Amino acid sequence: MPTVKLLNLNGDAVSEIELAEAVFGIEPNKQVLFDAVNLQRNSLRQGTHKTKGRAEVRGGGRKPWRQKGTGRARQGSIRAPQWRGGGIVFGPTPRSYATKLNRKVRRLAIRSILSQKVLDNELKVVENLAFAEIKTKEMVRVLNTLNLEKKVVFVVDGMEDAENAFYSLRNLQNCLMITVDQINVYDVMNSNNIVFTKAAAELAGEVLA
Repeated sequence: MPTVKLLNLNGDAVSEIELAEAVFGIEPNKQVLFDAVNLQRNSLRQGTHKTKGRAEVRGGGRKPWRQKGTGRARQGSIRAPQWRGGGIVFGPTPRSYATKLNRKVRRLAIRSILSQKVLDNELKVVENLAFAEIKTKEMVRVLNTLNLEKKVVFVVDGMEDAENAFYSLRNLQNCLMITVDQINVYDVMNSNNIVFTKAAAELAGEVLA
């Protein structure tokens, strides 16, 4: 069962906390992680790309010149693909890029990326994120004391008091706060560090097992 230090907002180790083996201590499945990231990135694509084919381009209803006797190649329309302003051959048309993953596979992907973060020592657990007031400077201090650099994801229990912390970090670049039910593979994989509150770590161990 993986064990990590439980930190306070001053960066001091208060105690240790055992994380759920089934969520934070499994062998990461790289193929499932790849599939889950592809699913998320594909879902962000609008798929509204469109080019006009030969039948959709305006004009070109009349044959440009007679079939024989001109010495030029035969042509049926000035909107044929070889003409400037003609239709596009095999151009993109609106489509959906959505892919599907089974629920068990999606949950395995989340457990895999959380376990990988533990293996890479990129997962921290703090007592709470209860701020007395909304203050970005205080969040910057917390980031510095916890040695959190670049991209950071904070995970909280939706029932705990973290509203002031949320408003304190929303203007900081590369900082994100989500609840346990919003954990997704792409955000976690794209972060350099992920920070759970004690309540969120315990809840994740229950609902994601």
